Formats: sequence, C-alpha cells, structure tokens
Amino acid sequence: MSTLIISGSRGTDDPTMATLPFIAAKASKEAGHDVVIWLWNEAVTLARLGIADHVVGVNLPPLKDLLVYAQAESIPIWVCSACAIARQMGEEDVVLGAVIKGMPEYIKAVIERDRNITF
Repeated sequence: MSTLIISGSRGTDDPTMATLPFIAAKASKEAGHDVVIWLWNEAVTLARLGIADHVVGVNLPPLKDLLVYAQAESIPIWVCSACAIARQMGEEDVVLGAVIKGMPEYIKAVIERDRNITF
C-alpha cells in the first residue's frame, strides 16, 4: 500500500480538470492506497456546499458522485486555508469530510507520503 496526496488546482472554471483529482483518489482508494485530496487555488470552491452538484467534466462521472464516494470512504479533503480565505470560505462553508488546512500541513504531508499527484 502506498500513501498518496492528490492535489487539484482547477475548479468550476474547468470541470474536466476539476474532476480528475477525485477520480484519481477513487482509483487509488479502490487499489488499497491511503489517499488525501488537497484542493488549492480555484479547486477550493469544489469543497463549498452545493458546488459539486453542478460540476460534470467531459465524459467523466459527475463530481457529486465522486464526492459521495470520497465521503463514504473517509478520504480526507484538505482545503488550502489561504485560498479559502481569498474566496470567503470558512469551515462552515465546506462539505462533510473537508477541512481547511495550512501550507505547512500540506508540505508535511507531501514529505511524508510516497507520492504526490498534481492536477
């Protein structure tokens, strides 16, 4: 089993790229790996309540279905604190399973994990 952190930077501005970290997280979890999703830049908006309901990439499953999977499998979703603040998001604004984390926590996780996959 490997440990992975999967980072996404695209949000509703690019539904296909926004969905890929969640697909990679699902595939990783199904393969038995320990995975964390890190959302930064515009991707933090994907953690806002209700947004995933409206994101569907080209020829990809709806983000809302992938989010439900991540929540059911207890895949942590980390939201960049600086990016969230810039978008006026707080802990009360994010979906179940998402927590706002700082850059030091992200860097620590990248160093400790076997792989970092970035979209």
